[in-house]
Amino acid sequence: MSALLRVDGVSRYFGGVAAVSKVSFELTPGEIVGLIGPNGAGKTTLVNLVTGVLRPSAGRVWFEGADVTAQRPWQASRRGLARTFQIVQPFPQMTVLENVAAGALFGGGAASRAEAEDIAMEFLEFVGLTPLAGRSAMSLTLPSRKRLELAKSLAMRPKVLLLDEVNAGLNSAEIGAAIELIRQIAARGVTIMLIEHLMKVVFSLCDRLLVLHHGELIAQGDPRSVAADPAVVKAYLGSKYAAQEQQASAAPAGTAQAPGEQHE
Repeated sequence: MSALLRVDGVSRYFGGVAAVSKVSFELTPGEIVGLIGPNGAGKTTLVNLVTGVLRPSAGRVWFEGADVTAQRPWQASRRGLARTFQIVQPFPQMTVLENVAAGALFGGGAASRAEAEDIAMEFLEFVGLTPLAGRSAMSLTLPSRKRLELAKSLAMRPKVLLLDEVNAGLNSAEIGAAIELIRQIAARGVTIMLIEHLMKVVFSLCDRLLVLHHGELIAQGDPRSVAADPAVVKAYLGSKYAAQEQQASAAPAGTAQAPGEQHE
C-alpha cells in the first residue's frame, strides 16, 4: 500500500543543536502509529515539522505524493493533515460550538458559517459535547477540553490526525474513554499518529511504534518487538519495564499480564 504521509531524512537544528536528526518514516492509510520516547526527544518538534509549524533544516515531507515541505499550517489542514496540541488552548471568548466551527470554516473548507456550525454539531455529538455547545470553551473541565480539541481537529475533515499527548492529565476512567474515542476515529477511516507516554494506551491502540531519542529514530516496528529492543529499553522503557515484559512473555497462554501503564 502506498504511503499517505512520507517523511524523508528530516532534520531540524536550533543553533548547533539537532532537535530532530535525519528522521524517515511512512504512514499508510488506516494505521494507528505511536510516537514514543523520553521527554525532550523531539516528538513534538517532529509533528511541528510535518504540519508546517516549523520548516525542516534538511529533508523532505510528502503528503499524498506531493512535496509539502514548505507548507504553512493552514495549508496542511486544508490538505487533510490535522493535529491536536499537548497544551489545550481553545479560543477563550468563543463558545464550544464556535471553536469547532472555526476548525470547519478555516481548516475544513466549509463554504459558510451555517455549514461550519452544522459540521461542528456533528463532531460535538461524536465526542459527546453536544449539551455543552453553548458554553464558554474556557469553562470546560480538562477532559472536556481534550474532547473539544479532538472535535475541532475532526471538523477539518482530516485524512491524517496527529495527536499530541491527548491523555496527559486524565485519570484512568478518562483515559479508557479517550482510547475508545480514538478507536472510533480510526474506524471512520482516519490515519492516526499519536505521541504517547502511557504504555497501556500504546499497546491498546497502536499497530506500529516509532521511537525517538535525542532527535534520532532508534527503532520502529510492532509494539511487542519495539518493547523488547535493547536500545529502546536502555533509552526509554527502563529495566523494570523490560523485566515485566519478560515475565509476561514467559507466562502460560491466557495468563499474561497487561503491559505496564507507564515507562519507568
